[in-house]
Amino acid sequence: MVSKPSLYLAIAIVSEVIGTSLLTASHGFARWGYAVASLAAYGCAFYFLSIPLKTIPTGIVYAIWSGVGIVLVSAIGALFFKQMLDMPALIGIGLIMVGVLVINLFSGSMQH
Repeated sequence: MVSKPSLYLAIAIVSEVIGTSLLTASHGFARWGYAVASLAAYGCAFYFLSIPLKTIPTGIVYAIWSGVGIVLVSAIGALFFKQMLDMPALIGIGLIMVGVLVINLFSGSMQH
């Protein structure tokens, strides 16, 4: 079962990934609809990010939020924006994924 703080963190991550994707689609705020939607998604992301910070250490929350966000934004960039990454970038993202897994599987800091 997923804890409430983890669920809120997941919502924050998804919101941030949507916001970043919309920011890319806005072409530097030239397309205002995407820009406004991006700001709304970021607002949602920061609200939901603030909730797990009440019970989980900031460094852990931020490591998971940024790590998972990097992986998802990179995947979306490749799929929808044709932004291909080279091997060193893929290796680095793989190491980020390993770091997030280590935190979630082995760190006692995630317990509340």
